[in-house]
Amino acid sequence: MLEAKLAEASILKKLLDAIKELVNDANFECNEEGINLQAMDNSHVALVAVKLQQTGFRKYRCDRPMPLGVNIASLTKVLKCAKDDDLCTLKAADEADVLNLVYEAKNSDRIAEYDLKLMDIDSDQLAIPDTEYDAYIKFPANEFSRIVRDLASLGESVRIDVSKEGVRFASDGEAANGSVLLKGQGPITGVTNRPKSSEEEDEDAEGSGVKKEDAAGAKEKPKVEEISEDDEEDEKPKVKKEKKTKVKKEKADGDVDMDGEDDEKEYEDEGEEEVDNEDSDEEGDGKKRKKKESSSGKSPKKPRTVNGQAKGKGKGKSKEDDGEDSEILIQMNSHVSLTFSLKYLVNFSKSASLTNKVELYMSNDVPLLVSYDFGPGYIRYYLAPKIGDD
Repeated sequence: MLEAKLAEASILKKLLDAIKELVNDANFECNEEGINLQAMDNSHVALVAVKLQQTGFRKYRCDRPMPLGVNIASLTKVLKCAKDDDLCTLKAADEADVLNLVYEAKNSDRIAEYDLKLMDIDSDQLAIPDTEYDAYIKFPANEFSRIVRDLASLGESVRIDVSKEGVRFASDGEAANGSVLLKGQGPITGVTNRPKSSEEEDEDAEGSGVKKEDAAGAKEKPKVEEISEDDEEDEKPKVKKEKKTKVKKEKADGDVDMDGEDDEKEYEDEGEEEVDNEDSDEEGDGKKRKKKESSSGKSPKKPRTVNGQAKGKGKGKSKEDDGEDSEILIQMNSHVSLTFSLKYLVNFSKSASLTNKVELYMSNDVPLLVSYDFGPGYIRYYLAPKIGDD
């Protein structure tokens, strides 16, 4: 018996949209740890691996391991009948020949129910080796999407070079050539990276329930966690004295210091009335300065946060996510240069709807790993490099 309830149907919809052009039929392998999918495209050039951990479901029950063979196109059509914010429940009995999907609307009494016929699909579960990669790049997912789309208009292949200069994407077409260079932050050499195994992912989920961090993200995380309401109270005199210079610097440079400046801006937004009362006895020129700062301090539209959680209006991004939107991290042990088909990379980039970061793992003569880690799990693509003119 399988019963898995997702808080939002949009997660499944985005996953299927990302893989439907690569995979026609596939088995969803369900067990007590979660739901897994592993499949190759028809040409056996690319492999996709998806995992939804049981901790990512609102309710999860799987009495025994079972495969659910589905046609991806048919499942996509059934999921289109659900709204993005509907509760989505997957149900299947032992030895069942149908998959039952139930959509519950959050703001009404509407409940929709669909049955999808299951298929018997013969597929071998490939053992993906635990590889140590020579190069690792983490950067915004929308930037990766833009690069591969732009270069796909010029040629069919892209050469990815990782060196001390940065990571360069280059494509040579019949009519035009193009390249994009990304210069990363953080260590450039001497670091070996690999994605976490399924066992490590499960340990992380059970131990903390928090999405895993990369090396750079783990270093920056404590800075966000140290922010608290008590710290904001301690910063009050500093805000009053340095508010003018801090706001001007933010306006000029567009640079926000995660340690202090964002905290001061937050206090300025939330405690503006209190600051006004404290400054009521100042001279006329002081009042003008305060008024000017109050109006200019509201102009940068950054989400206000406390303890890393977004406050007020916005899309729910934390301060850490907002601060890392444009960060590029490159780590390497040796120079790596590989050529890949842009058609596949464009398909991979559709997973950008799931998360705002993408990770590339590369080694010479080894398939490229493109990983998108999101809340309940991950989606990973493996793409074989081109050799010579093939």
